Amino acid sequence: MEKEKIRNAKNFDELLDLKYGTLGTNERDRFEENAQYFVISEMLKEGRKEAKMTQEQLAVKVGTKKSYISRLENGKCDIQLSTLYKIFEFGLGKQINLLIG
Repeated sequence: MEKEKIRNAKNFDELLDLKYGTLGTNERDRFEENAQYFVISEMLKEGRKEAKMTQEQLAVKVGTKKSYISRLENGKCDIQLSTLYKIFEFGLGKQINLLIG
């Protein structure tokens, strides 16, 4: 029955509803939060590589440790908004736009 529902899903949102529940449920909220951490970590890795910097070089430039940059890139820790801005704007020369919806 579950496989049938998955096969008949019309879009990605329906698949997410089946797997994690609808928006607003605890399990779906956790999934959405983790997905956002993943996106940020991938953007950080990509930006650092585009800048041709090592984790160590980026850490020195923004005044933190390589291990912290590594944890961020692997989605293993939370990041404060001010630190996110510092890393992207000062460290990588990228502009950040925040959208709250």
